[in-house]
Amino acid sequence: MKLLVTGGAGFIGSSFVRYVLRTRPDIEVLNLDLLTYAGNLRNLEEVAEDPRYGLIRGDIADRKKVGQVFQEHAIDAVVNFAAETHVDRSIVDSAPFIRTNIEGTRCLLEQARQHKISRFVQISTDEVYGSLGPSGSFREDSPIDPSSPYSASKAAADMLALAYHRTYGVPVLITRCSNNYGPYQFPEKLIPVLITNAMEDRPLPIYGDGLNVREWIFADEHSRAVLMALEKGNPGEVYNIGSGHEKTNLEVVREILRLMGKPESLIQFVKDRPGHDRRYAIDFSKIRRAWNWESQIDFSDGLAATIEWYKTHQEWVNSTAHRSLKN
Repeated sequence: MKLLVTGGAGFIGSSFVRYVLRTRPDIEVLNLDLLTYAGNLRNLEEVAEDPRYGLIRGDIADRKKVGQVFQEHAIDAVVNFAAETHVDRSIVDSAPFIRTNIEGTRCLLEQARQHKISRFVQISTDEVYGSLGPSGSFREDSPIDPSSPYSASKAAADMLALAYHRTYGVPVLITRCSNNYGPYQFPEKLIPVLITNAMEDRPLPIYGDGLNVREWIFADEHSRAVLMALEKGNPGEVYNIGSGHEKTNLEVVREILRLMGKPESLIQFVKDRPGHDRRYAIDFSKIRRAWNWESQIDFSDGLAATIEWYKTHQEWVNSTAHRSLKN
């Protein structure tokens, strides 16, 4: 199979590329990535020389470039990770999110339609569902109710993908996953910020009262589920991917401090961001029944491994943070 992975140099995309090449010797991966601030070729150093891996630098919202990729390569399937994903950046300027997340997805879907690919996996997020109360979980049929420009752009892309399936028969399916963490995560995200600040005994910023709840999944586990979706999912359907590991932000920061032997006095509460959803939780019973899916990595174990990775990859952290400041 010749698999086009978009955004394969980002945090979750690179996890998926590494996972596929490690576990599926029959799959070739072509990575289409614009290599903006969140894309880092160092995330893929371990597979860079693999003959089954190829890289094309390009923008998924560039119709000519996307058309050229499909024209020149015998693409069998697409997994679309490429997206603007940083909520805080979307609040400052939503324009890049509209371009990449909506128009970029449209460009890919149109080429998938014209070239009659066998499968198109649209990587979405649980944030399209909006905010939950203190109980319950998001199901695949829960109403879409995004709160930020980021989640609104992802919800629009989901609707467009499903419309291409219903109108044109493009074999699209959508995955919506809970919050990811693990090695190679961009330094602006919550867990990397907490880890890197704690390593230097700097304040650990927590929005509001710290009681916002997220469900956390190790990135490799997400990759495993996406590969299941590619190989076993039914076109036209949505699949929630979760772990069951719900944590308040305050619980996350305290666990990081505990694992690192640092004092809780480093916690610093800061002004909450606009439209900050209170709680996300995923009902992933559909993939549990269909694919026998279960999370295999305990949150504390995954967090300890992540902390150790950041401790031993300081040069990666510093160079990536420098690239972020330039963008």
